[in-house]
Amino acid sequence: AMASPKALPGWSIVAPAAGWAALAGAWAGLSGAYAFALAVGLVASVLAAVHHAEVVALRVGEPFGTLVLALAVTVIEVALIVSLMLAGGEAASALPRDTVFAAVMIILTAMLGACMAAGGSRHGEQSFRVHGVSASLVTLAAICVLTMVLPNYTVTVGGPYYSASQLAFVAVVCVVLYGAFVMVQTVRHRDYFLPDDGSAGEDAHAAPPSARVALAAMGLLVACLVAVVLLGKALAPSIEAGVAAAGAPKALVGVVVAAVVLMPEGLAALRAARANRLQTSLNLALGSALA
Repeated sequence: AMASPKALPGWSIVAPAAGWAALAGAWAGLSGAYAFALAVGLVASVLAAVHHAEVVALRVGEPFGTLVLALAVTVIEVALIVSLMLAGGEAASALPRDTVFAAVMIILTAMLGACMAAGGSRHGEQSFRVHGVSASLVTLAAICVLTMVLPNYTVTVGGPYYSASQLAFVAVVCVVLYGAFVMVQTVRHRDYFLPDDGSAGEDAHAAPPSARVALAAMGLLVACLVAVVLLGKALAPSIEAGVAAAGAPKALVGVVVAAVVLMPEGLAALRAARANRLQTSLNLALGSALA
């Protein structure tokens, strides 16, 4: 959803620098209202990370491009979850479940609904490949049932928990399911995930960036991801304190994490839908949920 860059825009370089500068202030002992600066640095780093992932995606082409975006967002989300868990201790043990559940709900309802509404209102009827979307939804349904539904019905251990052996089995199955999906998306049935020529927007065939620009974007992407990890850990006490002060359940922390992480991915999907590239929009949204 962008023209081929000959050079990276200045803001995409300044943003991670601002994130690291905010971290330096936190390490120097600044606190209180300084949490706002940390939040700004976090959002700036997330937006810059997804921009650099888009540049890399243009270099590798579709459907590998949407896969790069999805994996980049997933790394950010997992980094935030782990950071908050390390900072919150045993009290944050439910955060992964809450965040993943919130992410799936936001993607399947808010994100997809907004994309289809925005694209349909602007272009009328839009097209996408049913086989690709069906493969995404079937895989997503299987993983969601394994991870978020079946624990309520197991009896090996008390409560809605898997035993260690069950957890290992489910982990392996989920990895196999996702690996099979990626194989279908990128090798066996790649055409299922490519947009129809008749629904491609004006910028769908933008020339890829040079290798130098792509390598620079990759390096800045790593810098952004590391900044997000550390900023999430620094912000953890403020997020949990704000949720507690509002009298909201702790599960809201997971919703906040999911919303922050999915914001740039949602904007990218929305831009694609408005550019009459609904297939790319669906690939972005469903690929992010799967990853």
